[in-house]
Amino acid sequence: MSELSSIKYYSDAINLKDLEALEARLQQMLQQEIKSVADLEEWLEGERKLREEIEEAMYGHQIDFYRDTTDAVMRDIFLHDQTAVQPMLIKYLAEFDKKLLDSSFHEQLDDKKYGLMLKVRRTKAELFREENIPLTVREQELVTKYNEIMGSLSIEWDGETKPYSFVEGQLDSPDQVIRERAWRALAAARLRVKPQMDELMNELVSLRHKMAVNAGFDNYRDYMFTMKNREYSIQDCYDFHDSVEKHVIPAWDRLAGIMQTSLGIASYRPWDKGPCLMQGAPFQTVTELMDGVDQMLGMTDPYFQERFRHMRENALLDLEVRQGKAPGGFLEFLPATQNAFIFCNFSPSFFALIALIHEMGHAVNAYLQYEAGEGIQEHQLRAEVAELYSHGLELLLLDKLHIFYTDDKECRNAQREELSRAFTMLIGPVAGDLFQHWLYTNPDHTPEERDEKYLELEKRFTYHPVDITGLESEVASRWTGVTHYFGYPFYNIEYSMSMVGALQLLQIYREDPARATSLYKQGAGADPNQSIADIYRDTGIEFDFTDRCLVKTSKFVMGLINELQ
Repeated sequence: MSELSSIKYYSDAINLKDLEALEARLQQMLQQEIKSVADLEEWLEGERKLREEIEEAMYGHQIDFYRDTTDAVMRDIFLHDQTAVQPMLIKYLAEFDKKLLDSSFHEQLDDKKYGLMLKVRRTKAELFREENIPLTVREQELVTKYNEIMGSLSIEWDGETKPYSFVEGQLDSPDQVIRERAWRALAAARLRVKPQMDELMNELVSLRHKMAVNAGFDNYRDYMFTMKNREYSIQDCYDFHDSVEKHVIPAWDRLAGIMQTSLGIASYRPWDKGPCLMQGAPFQTVTELMDGVDQMLGMTDPYFQERFRHMRENALLDLEVRQGKAPGGFLEFLPATQNAFIFCNFSPSFFALIALIHEMGHAVNAYLQYEAGEGIQEHQLRAEVAELYSHGLELLLLDKLHIFYTDDKECRNAQREELSRAFTMLIGPVAGDLFQHWLYTNPDHTPEERDEKYLELEKRFTYHPVDITGLESEVASRWTGVTHYFGYPFYNIEYSMSMVGALQLLQIYREDPARATSLYKQGAGADPNQSIADIYRDTGIEFDFTDRCLVKTSKFVMGLINELQ
């Protein structure tokens, strides 16, 4: 574990093992009398604090398990939360929603402060079905199994057994032989567990379809759009998919041509897509990574640096690669103590650096919201907003990459790679979104049909300029390594929408860095009860993913890339 693992980083103020005591507190909240608007507001505040205590303990237990999926004690605690606490919590939260909405005083609540919360809770109340509780429990068991499988995945590399995440870092190598060997080794590792992944996804699709039908929907896609209270339609998403294909893919193809010429290769293959123009990883140890990011944040804004140092000093970062650690990276809110925890499992690489900056953007957003006095409530967690500030921080730090890449040419390559990543975040998540539309509107599909659809979409979007001859089966099974498809369904297109916004912020930064940074902080700390469009406007940009905006965005990014030649 981390050198800071001995420090308790979350609050266990409530004992989740004592189900009787937990239910007594929930029951007490449910029975509290409400005789006025003031009583209702007091009840809402008490409910929020109780939920924060429970959620912080559950989030802490989840992080503990993800940090070491082989630890039987941590696994049992996490599974207890999912199989015993979560069903009870779902039931009582539904009762709380009913109590709120049945109160005649809820109509007298200030709409500016409570309007979004009431809208979300009405939706939850309308969609709640008691028969879906055991399905939700089973869903979480399957997601846990996915993380266990991926956490235990290892690869023989140069005579040693290495974690899957370590070999991912080798894709950055300037040596094409090493990159190809790493790409093929990762693909082979995924294919080893493919039968298990097919079983998991088959059951997840079936469970989720049943949840949707129980709630009166034809399919899980339509159910999730309603559950998420999205401020745009399914057709808007399809239009966005088409716009990306029409306006961004041609630019992506041109960028691939530039990369192919720079690499001096006859064919642009999957292992040539990454940041392989740079001469090795930008750091070797986690300490070097944290020291460098600390410096980059300090050069951008003192507040960013202060928050990072607070997290570092309080064991709120786990950035090391370890066997048994769950894959990927995320930020988890710790609402009771008003903190945030960053989890990353990436070996020394360009992506590991960017992933930490990305998650730190989420952290800055969280701390600014805490300081604004709102806390962070479930109804406010809209990914289209959250991802704006994670992508946004990546781009605000674009001109500080020289901290890690001291050679001028290397720095330009790193900056170009980050701009290339902007394209991938416009393209890949759109393909992932389309994949999920298909998964859940065709719930009776076979594993073979699933692979075929994924390959079709990868060739149409992410791999459009890439030669995958002879690698079709490996590409077709890449979905098994994407945690979002298993644990976070329909959390994909938000990455693309928010990247369009972040690139608008970069345009402001290019003209006036101080103004862009100020707008970033203003938006990240803005009232979260506003519409997404209003929060974007507070950040000085527009929530716009139309043809017009994508044409402008693609030209802007290609212009910057051309400057770096």
